[in-house]
Amino acid sequence: MTDGLIPAAELARRSQVRFPNESAEYRAARTALLAEEIALRRHIERVAALRRALPPGGEVGGNYRFQGEDGPASFADLFGDRQSLAVYSYMFGPQRQRPCPMCTNLLDALEGNAADIGQRMALVVVARSPIERLAAWKRERGWKNLRLYTDLDGNYSRDYHGVLPDGSEVPSLNVFTRRDGPPRHFWSGEMTGETADPGQDPRGAPDLAPLWTVLDMTPEGRGTDWYPKLEYDR
Repeated sequence: MTDGLIPAAELARRSQVRFPNESAEYRAARTALLAEEIALRRHIERVAALRRALPPGGEVGGNYRFQGEDGPASFADLFGDRQSLAVYSYMFGPQRQRPCPMCTNLLDALEGNAADIGQRMALVVVARSPIERLAAWKRERGWKNLRLYTDLDGNYSRDYHGVLPDGSEVPSLNVFTRRDGPPRHFWSGEMTGETADPGQDPRGAPDLAPLWTVLDMTPEGRGTDWYPKLEYDR
């Protein structure tokens, strides 16, 4: 027992799940994998607890200006009536003809959960293209629940790592809180190219995109040279 928990290997051995015509070899390997999956689940929980226990981050001090579909907004306005706010920096600056397909794939998934997420926290998407362009893309994509905002002067995007010093865009997810007073930064995904393992694209853990999680369940995996597109031939 560790921390009062039954060891993962023991829980895996207790599993009664079996499938038609599986071999003893398959079952032994699957039981070993199940133990690792249980251990991974527990590690995810430990990481989440460490994240929740972070000390207060830096106070949000920039005079950030945004434009939403309903008009101008301050940073505080992005919270609505919630105490926590997640801001996704969308790679869709004015220099792009079309937005980043990888970002769009992730936002497609968040769109499906945005109404539920909104019951617990605020979620917004910030990009540097004019709001008219963002709204037109939102209609084209069929999004109903995502809240899109233009970063009017780009200051937020630069300060919170949606734009690099050389002007190039990168995806960025930042979480803020105002539970103890003025808005403060709480957490950001900081796994960049510098933290990537050999042969892997930069990725966070857990991976926010369901696409990759599902592909990881297959014999082929996510691959090394396939990426989602904005459109597919039907």
